[in-house]
Amino acid sequence: MGFLSFFLGEKKQTASVAKERLQLILAHERNGRSASPNYLPDLQRELVAVISKYVAINPDDIKVSMERQDNLEVLEVKIELPDNKS
Repeated sequence: MGFLSFFLGEKKQTASVAKERLQLILAHERNGRSASPNYLPDLQRELVAVISKYVAINPDDIKVSMERQDNLEVLEVKIELPDNKS
């Protein structure tokens, strides 16, 4: 998403917007502008809000964590979805 599109508020699919936000956050983190992943609680709240639009979930069923493995930083998102048994 271009900067003009962002500020002009063009409508996009929720999933693609969430993906772009994640990419921006990760790019920002890789550039060393942020010393710690203090955005993880906000990211978790946003994920709960987006997923809750489509599926009834418990906010405790989403876990977001960041860990370092060698030269990589790994963002792990675990989402436990309810059984859809009728």
